[in-house]
Amino acid sequence: MLSFKELPSRIQILARQLMLVLALMSITRLLFLVFNPEHFSGIVFYDFIIGAWFDCITMGLFFLPYVIIYLVPLPVRDKKWHRLVSGGLFFATTILMVGLNLMDIEYFKYTSKRSTMDLLAILGAGSDLKQLITTFITDFWYLIACFVLMIIAIYKSYKRIIKKAVHGPEEPKGFSFRNVLFYFLVIGLMVFIGRGGFVFKPVGVLDASRFVNTSKTAFVLNTPFTMVKSIGDDGLREMNFYSSIKETEQYFNPVKTSVPQHILPDSTNVVIIILESFGKEFIGFYSGEKTYTPFLDSLLAQSLTFTGGFANGKKSIEAVPSIFASIPSLQDNPYISSQYNSNRVIGLPELLKKHGYESAFYHGATNGSMRFDSFAQFIGFDHYVGKKEYGNEAHSDKTWGILDEYFNPWTAKQITKLKAPFLATLFTLSSHHPYFIPEHRKKDVIEGPQPLCASVSYGDLSLRLFFEEAKKQPWYDNTLFVLCADHTPGTVTDFYNLRTQLYQIPVAFFHPGGKLPKAQQDKIVQQIDIYPTILDLLNIESSFYSFGESVYSSNDRFSVSYLQGDYFYFEKNKMLVFSQNQARNLYDFTSRSNSLVDIISGNRQEAEGYEKRLKAIIQRYNHDLIRNKTTAIK
Repeated sequence: MLSFKELPSRIQILARQLMLVLALMSITRLLFLVFNPEHFSGIVFYDFIIGAWFDCITMGLFFLPYVIIYLVPLPVRDKKWHRLVSGGLFFATTILMVGLNLMDIEYFKYTSKRSTMDLLAILGAGSDLKQLITTFITDFWYLIACFVLMIIAIYKSYKRIIKKAVHGPEEPKGFSFRNVLFYFLVIGLMVFIGRGGFVFKPVGVLDASRFVNTSKTAFVLNTPFTMVKSIGDDGLREMNFYSSIKETEQYFNPVKTSVPQHILPDSTNVVIIILESFGKEFIGFYSGEKTYTPFLDSLLAQSLTFTGGFANGKKSIEAVPSIFASIPSLQDNPYISSQYNSNRVIGLPELLKKHGYESAFYHGATNGSMRFDSFAQFIGFDHYVGKKEYGNEAHSDKTWGILDEYFNPWTAKQITKLKAPFLATLFTLSSHHPYFIPEHRKKDVIEGPQPLCASVSYGDLSLRLFFEEAKKQPWYDNTLFVLCADHTPGTVTDFYNLRTQLYQIPVAFFHPGGKLPKAQQDKIVQQIDIYPTILDLLNIESSFYSFGESVYSSNDRFSVSYLQGDYFYFEKNKMLVFSQNQARNLYDFTSRSNSLVDIISGNRQEAEGYEKRLKAIIQRYNHDLIRNKTTAIK
């Protein structure tokens, strides 16, 4: 058997190069942990080993082209141009892998998952990246510094490997049987490693959950792997948990009929306010701790709200279809940027238009941001009003758009131009990275342990300005206000980084005339429940398509969300984790512990009941989106 020193010099060099890449990948994983300690608890040596295994698989995939070119058993490999091409390919591949991992160190705080190719679709939606690039460089300079240091390390190590390579027996120049043999052996080995070993199907992102707890999958995975595994993703596939769609209806049916409640007068106006990144963590009304939202707290005390308010996603781009079309993003690609975004849907604005409602979507960001303007038009909004329509650059935060303290009260006055009854939506902006607060407001905000606290406080101040202006308008008293967040933000708190807390947001219904109860009801209400609830409250009787349930429905309440292969199903006080077509864990999401305790073994029957309904939801979701059957029309 050949010893390492007896191997051809090129094989020795290749082995050392790949060990260098593996070391760099391990360093980026360690940095990932250092900068996100609150997201991961109980990391042990075994997790690093599994992470290294996924790194090896990734190297098998990414470096296969390099190996094919570098070891080619032809005379060209002794040419200077070949050395330049192969060396350039090695550098480019290594820098790409390291760069993607470093990028996700901070982006993970907001998405709670490793990035996939949907990131490119999101960045391509509008001019957000161009506007934010300067801020990213300023705020995350340390990641750029790490990147530069790693590039220097790659260059110096590469030169040292070439210079100090231990040469085996003299290699024949150009073509030889020995070179050909090693060429195909190494390529075969790279393919074997890239597949993940002797497996029927190549290892994928979901396989991480076979080796570690769901809360650790993002740690053991790496971003180049999740990116390459999502290339050419054909989207959803049909699921057959039940023999037919008809059979799923005993557990779940998205075709519903509204039930007028006759609580509010007919033709009541509706204003939906989507609060950027307002997680429950910062709202004293819910948390029972220090509050950064005194005005929102006072409003919630006068509203119908819920102990279990849930977002259906972790991104702003996922919130809009959930709220206005009652379609969650139960897939890797957000619904708006997925291949199903042109499916026929009858959104809330379109349905209300049939009953005489004019509608407008107000968002202070640059027009085109996250394709909100296009999607708003697609689901039936009559008007989209953004930074362009506001028309005063002096009030811009120079990053995202118009500051909330200006855009919010301006929106209240603009709503008056709509013909009643109307549906108006205000999507706030300023409580978002880079958390800019104008100098004259810094003395007014409440500071906290992270920059977001003051930013949420500024958002609350701006919300108060909206209502102060709205109270002056003729439509105020005859308006139903719906308040919710788009998603939870990144946080440094261990508790609010738990999977059980990852989606908890405020959801509230407020009527100035006091026609709704002022109560916090102990029930689950999610973003996709807003659409059917509004129909019931407006006394509109209609069939419609919705994955949510009205808060007045007698059906069991639940919430559902999806994150990188894992489905999270909430019912009663439990959260079921479902991946690879089976229930994995069951947790009590009302527990105040900073760690998760899996209770599935002692609650099998309860978990099976949740699993049956979730399977019906998944099967119906995939079937209907694939076949473009996302309306109540037969």
